[in-house]
Amino acid sequence: MTLAANPGIFDVTPFHMHLDVIGVLGAMVVLYEYGLRRLAPIHAPRGEVAVTRGQKWAFYAGILSLYVVSSWPVHDIGENSLFMFHMSEHLAFGLIAPPLLISGTPSWLIRLVVKPVLPALRIFTKPLVALALFNGMLGLIHAPAVLNLMLRNEFAHFGLHAILFVFGIFMWWPILGPIPEIPQLPPFLRMGYVFLQSLVPTIPATFLTFGETPLYPIYETFPRLWGIPALDDQVYAGLIMKIGAGLLLWGFIAWIWFSWWNEEQRHSNPTPRAGTSERGLEPLDLGSRLR
Repeated sequence: MTLAANPGIFDVTPFHMHLDVIGVLGAMVVLYEYGLRRLAPIHAPRGEVAVTRGQKWAFYAGILSLYVVSSWPVHDIGENSLFMFHMSEHLAFGLIAPPLLISGTPSWLIRLVVKPVLPALRIFTKPLVALALFNGMLGLIHAPAVLNLMLRNEFAHFGLHAILFVFGIFMWWPILGPIPEIPQLPPFLRMGYVFLQSLVPTIPATFLTFGETPLYPIYETFPRLWGIPALDDQVYAGLIMKIGAGLLLWGFIAWIWFSWWNEEQRHSNPTPRAGTSERGLEPLDLGSRLR
């Protein structure tokens, strides 16, 4: 079949279900709900809500982000036509889904899940180790030979994305610190940590954005969805990594700063002034805004 000069989505990749993705994400949802319904009465702290509405929203937003980038059409376009869609997958697996899933899981449930691997987790979530693992993996999957392997071998594609996701969990752990056994960094160090993380994606993004020839020749052989040239596609992918990741990470730096500032204000003004409610002095809590 000969494709049109400017092929559409159905020309490039017909609709189909990714049953493996549905199975994996469905299993995550079942285990999450099982934990909340069956384990909460035993393990959740007495007198506290087992899970807040904001946490459930965050968890299911993380699941949704994984589903969107791992299913038709985003995954298939990234695998058969446009690299910028593949880059969107990497952004979701490393920088969007992990913090949402961590924030959306109650600390008592996280403690229960990681208890068997807690000694190893202490090592992998050390700030420098976590940064090295995550960014090393991010660099590896953007090497031309590795990317070619991912596009030609579905098992390699799935496995490398799974590793990126797990290393993303490690990278976000020092920022979110969901359990006291492995707490988050102090605010100033958290901001420095996120700042360092924000610098690393700019390196491959620079090569993609300012390259004069396509870095991944395999994409030149694919149908060009909507007539987007391979070089322009590469530039858009670099901008997604640079701007998308930058906005997200700098947003976290701002959130840490304002939370820290509110906490300091609360401690420096323990007694509310006349006409000021106790609630007005509480530290910033983004999760509570969703309840």
